[in-house]
Amino acid sequence: MDAHGPIAPCAECDDSRTIGVVASRVDPFRVVFVCTGNICRSPMAEVVFRWFADQAGLGDRVVSTSAGTGDWHVGERADARTIDALAGRGYDGSRHRARQFVQADFDRHDLIVALDRSHERILAGWARTPGDTDKLALLLSFDPNAGGNLDVPDPYYAGPPMFDEVLGMIESASRALFRQLEPAIRPA
Repeated sequence: MDAHGPIAPCAECDDSRTIGVVASRVDPFRVVFVCTGNICRSPMAEVVFRWFADQAGLGDRVVSTSAGTGDWHVGERADARTIDALAGRGYDGSRHRARQFVQADFDRHDLIVALDRSHERILAGWARTPGDTDKLALLLSFDPNAGGNLDVPDPYYAGPPMFDEVLGMIESASRALFRQLEPAIRPA
């Protein structure tokens, strides 16, 4: 548990998660999305989640970042297919540069969102305290329409249509996550 409270099960579905946030918080709520190389799924989630915050007028109350569990692509731009899929739906992913998740991310972020269960297992293994582990969640666990599927598939070895499909999954789950957070981060 951190200063914002525990991540508790959602009342709407068995696998969803709800975030407890202190409404009077002055600092922005910080969320990091994590996938394998930080060039496909997690950059999509970072950009989409930030878009929801900006559209709600809460961009200054939310910080959305992303990272990878591996270091293969550190410093690189998002995959061109990621940038194209985002641009096709009106998002800008051109400024993204890949980075690897580091221990300090547990301290810097209020919520650490894994894109699939392999990332969640890796992050849980890196957690130093129960408080670190309490910050972990799977993105699709927030989406009651995910149908029990908890893994966002990796589109890296697929074509552009798969990037579009993955982006749709990320949009739906990010919307659900943001809706859960919004009442608590909106100024009173």
